[in-house]
Amino acid sequence: MEGTTIRTVKEPARDTRIAYEADVVVVGGGPGGHSAAIAAARNGARTVLLERYGHLGGMATGGIVIQIPHMSDGGREPVIAGLNLEWLERLDVVGGTLRPRMEDIGSDDATIVAKWRRFMGNVINGRVEHTAWVDPELLKCVLNDMVEDSGIKLFLHSWGTQAIVEEGRVRGVLFESKSGRQAVLGQIIIDGTGDGDLLPSAGAEFDGTWDAKSRSSMLALVFRLGNCDYQKLCDFREANPEKYQELMKELGEVAGTRLLPLPSPRNDVLWVNNWIPGLDCTNVEDLTKLEVEMRKIMRRGHEFMKKNIPTFEKSFILDTASQTGTRGARRLTGEYMVTREDFESSRMFEDTIAVFPRLGPPGAGEPKHVYIPYRALVPLRTEGLLVAGRSFSSDMFANNAANLIPHCVAMGEAAGTAAALALNQGISPRQLDYRVLQQQLVRQGVNLSEVAVAQTG
Repeated sequence: MEGTTIRTVKEPARDTRIAYEADVVVVGGGPGGHSAAIAAARNGARTVLLERYGHLGGMATGGIVIQIPHMSDGGREPVIAGLNLEWLERLDVVGGTLRPRMEDIGSDDATIVAKWRRFMGNVINGRVEHTAWVDPELLKCVLNDMVEDSGIKLFLHSWGTQAIVEEGRVRGVLFESKSGRQAVLGQIIIDGTGDGDLLPSAGAEFDGTWDAKSRSSMLALVFRLGNCDYQKLCDFREANPEKYQELMKELGEVAGTRLLPLPSPRNDVLWVNNWIPGLDCTNVEDLTKLEVEMRKIMRRGHEFMKKNIPTFEKSFILDTASQTGTRGARRLTGEYMVTREDFESSRMFEDTIAVFPRLGPPGAGEPKHVYIPYRALVPLRTEGLLVAGRSFSSDMFANNAANLIPHCVAMGEAAGTAAALALNQGISPRQLDYRVLQQQLVRQGVNLSEVAVAQTG
């Protein structure tokens, strides 16, 4: 606090028990970290995954952000595939998804479009887009299965707190749990925390500034409502569009922030997205404020919805997210920083490792895709470290546009694959030939065909 003297205590030196040694240590089991761990292990690296909660999946599960959006661009083929597609295919088997059939992706059939237009993000430019809605509890199970199948050593309820650095190289991670303070050592460490939690202690350069008005600067605490009828809500919204907009505006005024009811794989369960601007997800006091204030907002909003909006008359609060909804924090300063200009010009990089559809329908003649280079996952100087997910090296605009769940999965898969390939060759991740990485990603089902065509020219 400004004008306040900061008091400190001196901690005694201590010997910390080494709990495990591995080739690759991934901190954070969200979309980016989980995918990094899976990719590393499947490519032969002995892998450890540390996760602070009792489940995997991060925002997609504990955060109840159950929309997996923008995996295609209006065409017939998925742009984002790889591990992201595997998530959905595994969930399909256990009834954990609501998504268009793959043969309907890109369709402009009026009946199919009308069905999916009711689901935000499933229709773009009059064509069906690959956006999925997932069951967060079943996704937790699927992600566990993938970890066990891949032979990963998993530590849940384990908060990676500090990088272990020797002579400029990250050698491991200290973590806290009910078992006390322990260490995990590895040859390559991957920060999959999303918030870049390891970057300060690793000595890696980063940017922690944010535009307070941007989407990524807003914190959320999502909640779900049971005993609803989503199709009934859609019927009312389509029959009374002006009335619906008036009610939603009034709901926001009563609640104190915008509340947005959204579908789930179950017609009788809706989830409500929300946010409070001006809070910092790396500040524990702001995180506390969010948890307290958003539950007040939830109760006010739910009472209004029950009394005024059809489908919520007999609804009840099913649950609140066990994980705070964060969208952006520290961003690595990498070998390359992805910029707004790169996105707006659709710049393709020789070392592209992920291709994403541009958010929002492009105008006539405008490029459809944006590209992420491998160098954006590699620190400028620090050795033995990669990032997986939204803390990739980027300016505020680029990060705000490419930090959704599928984006993080794709960058995580690239980071984990790169780590394993570098270890196999006995080199630093920054020395890895990007063409070898690209070839392996393609073998894993990642769609880089557009990049390959450009390179062969």
